[in-house]
Amino acid sequence: MSSSAPARLLRELRVVARLDLAEVRRSRWLLFCLLVHALLAAAFVLVGLRESSVIGFTGMGRALLSFSHALLFLLPLLALSATGQVVNSAREDGSLELLMSHPVRRGSYFVGVSLVRGAALILPLWIAMPAMAAIGALAFGQDVPWGFLARGLAVSTALLCCFVAIGLLLSTLVRNQAKALMLAILIWAAGVAFIDFGLVGVMLQYELPPSAVFALATINPVQCARLALLSAAQPELSTFGPVGFFLANKIGGSGLLALGLAWPLFLGLTAWVWSLSRFTRRDLV
Repeated sequence: MSSSAPARLLRELRVVARLDLAEVRRSRWLLFCLLVHALLAAAFVLVGLRESSVIGFTGMGRALLSFSHALLFLLPLLALSATGQVVNSAREDGSLELLMSHPVRRGSYFVGVSLVRGAALILPLWIAMPAMAAIGALAFGQDVPWGFLARGLAVSTALLCCFVAIGLLLSTLVRNQAKALMLAILIWAAGVAFIDFGLVGVMLQYELPPSAVFALATINPVQCARLALLSAAQPELSTFGPVGFFLANKIGGSGLLALGLAWPLFLGLTAWVWSLSRFTRRDLV
């Protein structure tokens, strides 16, 4: 009697996950992410636990706020680097064609790779931030803002999922690894810098209403995540001027948090479904 479809799917996922996990361990990606998060956390604990304040945060709150904002720039780059050459690399070296000659479906391969790469990026984050808070509480006697810690973890995880999916889409659509790497760098630069600069230029050139500025800014998932974090540190968002007044009164901290979670996740899901569809329909070679 043949096995059921769920059992077959789980078996295929285990095989693919075991193979891709071995590749992740060989490339030291998990160790690299843990090391990067640990170094960043240590630096912000040492610097941030001084008595000066930043937008109302002191001590451990300041360290977590600074660490979370550094992650907004780092996590998209890590995600794109870890996933932007997965499919095209396996296609180019022949390992994908070899694996597909076994009873493994394309969808199972793609889901397994997605889960492993996502876990390899999310797990170090979920280790580093609570460990950072625990060290601050135990070694330095700091009060930990656990609510902000949970908010930072949720927003950072949503941002990671978004750029993991974008990286997988890139590796599926672009066959050449060098081109995929260049496009990944451009996407990262656009997400963390160019879009902000362009938005500032538009604001200087045209007198846009706060609602239009907000709509343009939230196209960028990194900007959504930034607003979700800042709204916890400074609910009135006075540093943004009229736009901050609009956000604080019309949307509020809860609305910005929902947006900072929902929009990156929606973009990531859209990119992932698109890449899965293209991968299952295109030729292997």
